Amino acid sequence: MAQVGSTAIMYVVLYLAHGPSVRTSTALAGTLIGLLITAGIGLVAIHTARLSGLGDESSLLLRNQADQLDFRGLLTCAVIVAGLGVLNDVTITQSSSVWELREAAPHLTRRQIFASGMRIGRDHIASTIYTIVFAYAGTAVATMLLISLYDRPLIDILSDEAIAEEVARTLASAIGLVLAVPATTAIAAATVAPAVRSAPAGNA
Repeated sequence: MAQVGSTAIMYVVLYLAHGPSVRTSTALAGTLIGLLITAGIGLVAIHTARLSGLGDESSLLLRNQADQLDFRGLLTCAVIVAGLGVLNDVTITQSSSVWELREAAPHLTRRQIFASGMRIGRDHIASTIYTIVFAYAGTAVATMLLISLYDRPLIDILSDEAIAEEVARTLASAIGLVLAVPATTAIAAATVAPAVRSAPAGNA
């Protein structure tokens, strides 16, 4: 359900913000690939770590009001929605980068365009991933201070439900982001205008 809702949101947001074009459609395709990867990794992480989805106070309060909810499914939805913003940012940037590279260098082959786009993408990946980590860390400052006061071993900290949920969310978003970049760049390089061949010197 979260995947369907996220797809619908991306259709509306991307086409309204950037207009209908092949460039926007390329970014949308890359975003959907990233979302599928994020959802898959999130599901695996949640089931492997045996997370219940009841790691914070809000979930516990919600259980008292609606105990029929699937809280594991709710946590998976949270992982998918958390990945939406960063995926959208990265994929539209990658798509635009490829189109701008084609405008600046019409003679480059698709392979060269892809390689140049990936050099841009690697820097974007690094900056976005540490942005994700800092964003999650910022929302959990109180929890981290509490952990430091108790001076617990690392393995105990990671086995705590609240911390494990944040780790799973961060890893799923980061891996989905990393794999969405080459996917988007490849799609953009395949759909951008072909290289312009230079005319032979004797025909000038």
